[in-house]
This record gives sequence, structure tokens and C-alpha cells, in this order.
Amino acid sequence: MSAELIDGKAVAAEIDARAGEVGASLAKAMGRAPCLAVVLIGEDPASQVYVRNKVRRTEAAGLRSIEIRRPANASQADVIDEVRKLNDDAGVDGILVQLPLPDHIDANAVIEAIDPSKDVDGLTEASAGRLVLGKTGLRPCTPEGCVYLAKKTLGDLTGKSVVVIGRSILVGKPAALLFLEQNATVTIAHSRTHDLPALARTADILVPAVGRPLMVKGDWVKPGACVLDVGINRIDAPERGEGKTRLVGDADFDAIIGHAGSITPVPGGIGPMTIAMLLRNTVRAAALRCGQPLPEGF
Repeated sequence: MSAELIDGKAVAAEIDARAGEVGASLAKAMGRAPCLAVVLIGEDPASQVYVRNKVRRTEAAGLRSIEIRRPANASQADVIDEVRKLNDDAGVDGILVQLPLPDHIDANAVIEAIDPSKDVDGLTEASAGRLVLGKTGLRPCTPEGCVYLAKKTLGDLTGKSVVVIGRSILVGKPAALLFLEQNATVTIAHSRTHDLPALARTADILVPAVGRPLMVKGDWVKPGACVLDVGINRIDAPERGEGKTRLVGDADFDAIIGHAGSITPVPGGIGPMTIAMLLRNTVRAAALRCGQPLPEGF
């Protein structure tokens, strides 16, 4: 048996296109396209790539994009001031502050400065609270992308056993809550979990999200399980030449593909879905702010 490859890139393209369609409809009522503002502090190469991809896909979908770039030595007060200006800008529907921020800036303070109605990354305390309470709100993009792919692959998730490896506020905890909303039975595992491989083998859906390359081995995965690999790690690849590297996930893809039912590749799995959910959240935020209804299922 060879696992089905879950093509996150193809699914994300479908979501981008749908976000563009709904955004174009909203633009007629709003007099402008839904707008996403991205704040980038410093010159981190990976962050620059992420922001470039977000801007490119936002504009390709027919939505408006604004970039706010500041040097790495920008003060925390200056960054928060930029966020507050975007809060007050009636032409901006979504605000995303690219993480990580320089060490001298308190990321939590910056995130909490974002107007929750524009929190398209779903990271403010208000957004987290709405998720915990099961209230309507903007959800974190990466975990929402995981759930979307799981439903696309498996259909109804009711009663499925989900094991999320990782308890971060960015992925692990919100992913668990989002799977619970789908009536799955969810376990969060972490570095102090006893006999993690045995627990992982109980999962119908396994979500590694710890940032440790190739940690999840083949014998950790129940035959036929769905593996949603959130990890994106760069490792040395001497087989490609001196100094070369390659991207891998938290799951050992080559060891797992022979007996899992389905698996996301890295790259091309969860990563593209994160931006797709960001675009969808931007359109949702625009609709909520202007009091326009959204199509069912969007």
C-alpha cells in the first residue's frame, strides 16, 4: 500500500480562487476590494519569502495588499503604533504581523494591539477566547488548514481519533479545538508524553507540529492513518552537493508513505493552505465589518 498524497497546493489554489470570487462580490458592496495589511520587521530571509508569497497570492486573487516594512531596530512602541494606524484605517480589513519579531520586541504585546475584528491570523486573546467558547470568529490559519485538508480527504470527521503532537498556541492547541468542533476525539501529545509512539499509533489522524525534523517514524503511524505534517525544517542535503539543504517535515515521509492512508508532503502540503486560510479570513473579516452575508460554506 502506498499513501495518497494530499496536494495542499492544489486545494489551496481552489480556496484562493473562491476567496477571489467572494471578494469581488463584496467589492461591489464595499466600493473596494478586501484588503490585507502585512507588517514585516527586520530582514529575516524566511520571513521575507513568506511575506512575498502572501502578497503575491493576495493580489493574484484580486484582493488588495499593503506591506508595512520597518528595520530590525524598530522599537516596540513604533511597531505597535503602526498596528494601531492599521486598526484605524477603514480601508484595511485584515492585519498580519509576520513572526518571529526581533528579540527586543514583545510579540504578545504587538499581537494584542491588533483589532480583533482584523485579526486574520486568529492570534489575539479575543480570537482565542472565541475559539475556546465555540463562538464565531477568525481562526488561526495553519490549524484551520489542517482541518480543511482532513475533511477534504476523509469527509465527516465525527468519531475520528486525532493525535496532535505539539501544544503551541500557534498550532497545537487551536488545532485540537478545531478538530473537537468537528466531533473528533482529540489527544494533545508533547515532549513529556509517556510512550509517544504508542499513542501516535492510535490516531486515525496524526498531526505532527513540533518543529523536529523527521521525528515521527514509520512505526509510529497506524496503517491507513491520515498524516498532516505541519513541520517545515531545513536540513543538510549532502547528496545534492556541498552546502546544499532540503526541506523536510516532522514526519519521516519515506518511512511512512508505505503504509499510511494519506499524507501531506513537505513542501506542498500544509504550507500553501496556511496562506489560503489567510485569504479566506481576510474576505470573512471584510464581510463581517461591512455587514454583508457570506456564501454558505465559505
